Amino acid sequence: MLLTPRPRTQPPLTRRRILRTLSHRKAALLASAVSVCLVAAAAPAEPLGVGDRLYPYLGNPGYDVASYDISLTYPGTNDQPLQAVTTIDAWTTDDLERFNLDFAHGTVRSVQVDGRPARFTSAGEDLVVTPEHPLSERSWTRITVRHTSDPVYGKDQQGGWVRTSDGLAMANQADAAHLVFPCNDHPSDKAMFTFRITAPNGYTAVANGLPAGADRVGRTTTWTYRTQHPMATELAQVSIGRSAVVHREGPHGLPVRDVVPAGDRKALEPWLAKTPGQIAWMESKLGHYPFETYGLLMAQADTGFELETQTLSLFEKGLFTEPAYPKWYVESVMVHELSHQWFGDSVTPRSWSDVWLNEGHATWYEGLYAEETAHRPMEERMKAAYGASDRWRQAGGPPARPKPPVPGQKISIFRPNIYDGAALVLYALRQEIGRSAFERLERIWVQEHRDTTATTSDFVRLATAVAGRDLRGFLTPWLYGEKTPPMPGHPDWKPLPPPKTAPPRARR
Repeated sequence: MLLTPRPRTQPPLTRRRILRTLSHRKAALLASAVSVCLVAAAAPAEPLGVGDRLYPYLGNPGYDVASYDISLTYPGTNDQPLQAVTTIDAWTTDDLERFNLDFAHGTVRSVQVDGRPARFTSAGEDLVVTPEHPLSERSWTRITVRHTSDPVYGKDQQGGWVRTSDGLAMANQADAAHLVFPCNDHPSDKAMFTFRITAPNGYTAVANGLPAGADRVGRTTTWTYRTQHPMATELAQVSIGRSAVVHREGPHGLPVRDVVPAGDRKALEPWLAKTPGQIAWMESKLGHYPFETYGLLMAQADTGFELETQTLSLFEKGLFTEPAYPKWYVESVMVHELSHQWFGDSVTPRSWSDVWLNEGHATWYEGLYAEETAHRPMEERMKAAYGASDRWRQAGGPPARPKPPVPGQKISIFRPNIYDGAALVLYALRQEIGRSAFERLERIWVQEHRDTTATTSDFVRLATAVAGRDLRGFLTPWLYGEKTPPMPGHPDWKPLPPPKTAPPRARR
């Protein structure tokens, strides 16, 4: 995820921008956000969560989702709800008399569990389901929810559907997928996805994964896409618009497809043509690209963010058309989101406190690409980051233990401490163990944890194994300390006072 600053003649160090949703604790907002036919359960329902330190009500215990099948019918205008059916296949991990799904912005019409009608009610931002018969531990179950998916939000809501000039796109990170469809909305529960999007003829629908058919019936077409690798809910992407889909080939025959406003295809082609070379550059650092396809989705909307949705990264079109952004800067933003396909998408953080593993690595390769292709020295960037690191830690917490979001500002965990502050940790580690060991560590990390979730402790253990010595004493203060440790090889680097004038606020 990347925040893009307002245009200026010389852009500052990259700042990320992200779309997030409202707090789970503000249950009172649910009354206006969700219309649910309420059927009383035997006992009072309550919102649950998997205990994430930063988002305690995200996710739900008792089951492990294997797959989602999401059918969406677009009415031809982006200010009206979509009709939807979400089918979830899951394994139970406990005996369940009832269970919770995350869902908070739509009308639930019915719920079935294993083909039988189930009772349902709401609690906080959860949909609480009571099946006709209790579910036993280690059983396979299918949950079918018929609902609407509303692309219009209140002024305090962020995330989920993004309304573009000609349709819709998705931006679900970190906790907004459940504003679009019922799910287990936590990165620890990755699953396979199938999307079936029905739209009026003349629209093009694209989603994560590979196409599996486009069936035209009368005045509508149904587009089907399937992932070939598991995915976190926050990385789901569906684009509906009057779009052109541009195909080309990447390294090793990788299918690359980009989605752009149809009228801008020619003007955007020079940027789109850069992707295969950028994938090849990343593969030279980390090995083969981890998914079945890749591409850019350029949204014609004032979103204020770039987002690493799996296999189809979401970009604001204006990033590529604003002349104030230098070419090297735009390319580094492209590489930032591409890097996330390895760090964050393929290797997914088990909890949101591990998000530095996503953003620190994406920032690292963004900076390394700028150094190698545009002569923007990484050392200069890291020295500047070191000077600001103590301030970032004070404001946002250490990289591996970010402070909780400010009430009402869920995006506030995405501060510089997990971007350049976390890249600084990687720079320090490379200084400590040497370039060769560091590069070996990076390759092994993405190979060993491919298609799974991982934690900060996993990274420290692997770094220790690769280095052949215990690195816990070195990495712990870098990851968790209130103050920035001395930089190996640079004893002259010192914390710097804050600038006299604050940088401009980022657009969101």
